[in-house]
Amino acid sequence: MRAVEFQEHGGPEVLQVAQAATPEPGPGQVTIDATYVGVNFADLKARAEGYRVESLPFRPGLEVSGLIRAVGTGVEGLRPGQEVVALVNSGAYAEVVVAETATVFPLPEGLDLRTAAALPTVLPTSHALLHEVGRLRAGESVLVHGAAGGIGTAAGQLARAAGAGAVYGVVSSAAKAGHALKHGYDEVFTADTFVEDVRRATGGRGVDLVLDPVGGETFRRGLDSLAVFGRLVSFGNASGAEPWQVGQPELYAQGRSVGGFSILALAQSAPEALRALAERAFRTVTDGTVSLPVTAEFALSEAGEAHRLMGSRTSTGKLLLRVAD
Repeated sequence: MRAVEFQEHGGPEVLQVAQAATPEPGPGQVTIDATYVGVNFADLKARAEGYRVESLPFRPGLEVSGLIRAVGTGVEGLRPGQEVVALVNSGAYAEVVVAETATVFPLPEGLDLRTAAALPTVLPTSHALLHEVGRLRAGESVLVHGAAGGIGTAAGQLARAAGAGAVYGVVSSAAKAGHALKHGYDEVFTADTFVEDVRRATGGRGVDLVLDPVGGETFRRGLDSLAVFGRLVSFGNASGAEPWQVGQPELYAQGRSVGGFSILALAQSAPEALRALAERAFRTVTDGTVSLPVTAEFALSEAGEAHRLMGSRTSTGKLLLRVAD
């Protein structure tokens, strides 16, 4: 089978198509003939920085849609030929993908395989940030960094559907604002002035909830944009800065709090909790609450081009690799 791997860290050019043995499922696993694969920022960090890479060569990819090829021993409720979508720890950039059954989902009703490939990381993450961790209540205000990306696109719509009083977004450039404004946002700010913009938009009050995938200075400035009793949820460190630290001086005076979320960590520590979360989140697409635009699609052999586009910070929405017609 064909797979995309890298044997050294570097730019998009290190991604190479390789021939690999077709895997067989182990106990509690299935193999999936991939149709589409999602591209995520974590894939870029793995390639460039070694994020979550234990050894080389390494095959990136966290989400896949397709047809079950084979099932391992002990697998129940899944069968060869069934259309599914799955979250995997790595290895989705391939024609055949191995997945643990705890994070394999029958294709949600009414969705095609192309749309479904955009769901496994984006929807559960967005739902958890707002509800399970962020504890959003009707009437509260939300600020979402990366508002034009896949998670940002979903989070804006989910916040609006949950009755948020105001939904603000932050983007890396003004060119992305139009995309975010189509997906639930009242106002969109750029990263360099968001704290001042929040204070202006809220009359100096601040926002109740901040969702931050950037870390570093953005994290610290996000704390400054919180209202009294506000919450900040960290779900990444795109800045590459030192891991954040926060304590009594930042939190006690105004009753603020900080939480965190990683869908990959949850998949390892509590797969059944992830499964319940994903099922709740997927329903928001099948009932029409959320739409996830796929804004660019590449052949599997063009994975490097997909990485270049995402790395340029000009992309919006969700990017996919097409593995099979």
